[in-house]
Amino acid sequence: MTEERLQFQAEVSQLLEIVAKSLYSHKDVFLRELISNASDACDRLRYAALTHPQLIADAEGGDFKISLSVDPKARTLTLADNGIGMTRTELVENLGTIARSGTSAFMKGLTGDAKKDMALIGQFGVGFYSAFMVADQVAVTTRKAGEADGWRWLSDGRGEFTISEAEGVSRGTSVILHIAEDQGEFLDEDRVRRIVKTYSDHIALPIVLQPAGKADAEEETLNRASALWTRPKSDITQEQYTEFYHHVGHTFDEPWQTLHYRAEGVIEYTALLFIPSTAPFDLFNPDRRHRVKLYVRRVFVSDDTEGLLPSYLRFLRGIVDSEDLPLNISREMLQTNPVVGKIRHGLTKRVLSALGKKAADDKSAYEVFWKAFGALIKEGVYEDFENRDTLLGLLRFRTTADGNDWTTLADYVGRMKEGQEAIYTISGDDAEALRKSPQLEGFRARGVEVLLLTDPVDQFWVTAVAAFMEKPFKSVTRGGADLAKIKSADGAVTADHDAGEEPLPDGTDALIAAFRTALASDVKDVRASERLTDSPVCLVADEGDMDMHLERLLMQHKQVDAVSKRILEINPRHKLITRLTHLASTGLGDGGTAAQLRELAFLLLDQARIVEGEPVPDPAAFSRRLAEALERGLG
Repeated sequence: MTEERLQFQAEVSQLLEIVAKSLYSHKDVFLRELISNASDACDRLRYAALTHPQLIADAEGGDFKISLSVDPKARTLTLADNGIGMTRTELVENLGTIARSGTSAFMKGLTGDAKKDMALIGQFGVGFYSAFMVADQVAVTTRKAGEADGWRWLSDGRGEFTISEAEGVSRGTSVILHIAEDQGEFLDEDRVRRIVKTYSDHIALPIVLQPAGKADAEEETLNRASALWTRPKSDITQEQYTEFYHHVGHTFDEPWQTLHYRAEGVIEYTALLFIPSTAPFDLFNPDRRHRVKLYVRRVFVSDDTEGLLPSYLRFLRGIVDSEDLPLNISREMLQTNPVVGKIRHGLTKRVLSALGKKAADDKSAYEVFWKAFGALIKEGVYEDFENRDTLLGLLRFRTTADGNDWTTLADYVGRMKEGQEAIYTISGDDAEALRKSPQLEGFRARGVEVLLLTDPVDQFWVTAVAAFMEKPFKSVTRGGADLAKIKSADGAVTADHDAGEEPLPDGTDALIAAFRTALASDVKDVRASERLTDSPVCLVADEGDMDMHLERLLMQHKQVDAVSKRILEINPRHKLITRLTHLASTGLGDGGTAAQLRELAFLLLDQARIVEGEPVPDPAAFSRRLAEALERGLG
């Protein structure tokens, strides 16, 4: 019999170090993780056997169960299932590497905070390694259903593992834990009984205990072995719901909300769904798949049935059990089955209704949800036209108003100023940075709120919706803000002037003309601003151009080749601009003055770029111009 020694993947070695330092707050959850894995293995074989019955035509048959046995003399705790088992390749991939997309994101997500890292490890599906919290050696024997060869995996969790062929292995998987000297409590059968009752009573397979040293003794079933979602809600405790959420979601946080109901009528199904309290690390993976398991009459079918839920509800965890789908349907046919479409419709309506009720009844609790999953609700606004109105009501925003409260679109519209005809927005990566944007100065002076949009998806749903309550969305970074029309509560303009009525200072036209000439190849236009009150200049997009933040995002992802030309707005009443206006009006025809204005025009343009977070195209020239300006000022 050949034996091969292999190294753990680097990420697994790091993970084992974290586990070894007692990442889990309660070590007995290792048994929950192993039982959950065994239950999944049996579910997958039961489904595979629907179309390939020969897979269970062996000695183990189709009566699935999970067996536990304790041997105090040998200091071993063994957990065995008669599920689908593993091939040699699967054994290496499942127990030697983190063989799923997002490995780098997983490792970057580890924080050193035990509670946060514990949730992350559960979400990533690597709970098997928790066995090393209580064992100084773990052996796994397995044989894949339909295969002849068995395999043995052995490791002490210190960086290496061995793989060898194994004779006489039954179908399924056995995990043998050699319990460490200081963890003897897990060799006590009563302790094992309590753990199973606490964490795994909801498992829909029998979990049996084989008494130690009593080969002829009758097996003892430790759990109720009935699917939790089939029981009446009145018979289920919150603790049982929570443990089922941990099992089905492979996580360790508390569910933010639980939805358990049975739909009856044209189609019948039971749903037990959970909304997590923390965002899974892979929430924005490109595949955008949900993680809700589909059952048909208590038989597991799939954990990622396309079409069962819209992708923007992929934060949900749980199960859906249908009475109307055929058991022998292929996963491909499920995608186009009309029953799945009707279930999707019902699930979506029910989840959105629950979110709406929570938002109305408990504002602070809903804000917890929004911080974790708000970006996904915005995806729904963009994608789901049928439920768009409902989804718009679920949106929450930070604004430029004093305080740090979240607001709804309806509340924003209700606070709009007299003369305000649009819902104003500004987009960026950070809300606090956006608050300091010069484009907001005129809006702030008139007491006009602006929505702070910091999610990438904001660029798309706003365009798709266009308006709310007949009020169009308008970015403050575009020209044509129409601030002159907006009055304060007493009917007066709150800024020091009305740019639409008060004439521009003398010489402003000359300065604008000089700047247009100097910057002709770098900007689309130069114009006087009605939005600026404190800053000398800012950049804006033309009315019909793409939003500035969206264009930068697309450029980062190589979707556009270059940022389009902006409009440079100048504040004609800023002290610096009035000095330049005087220079432009008194120095016309002076070649030295024209050259100086050209240099200052580029300096102000670069200043506006820096404020926008855009790179300066020629840092050396910017530095030279800045030094010369300082020198003249000091002179």
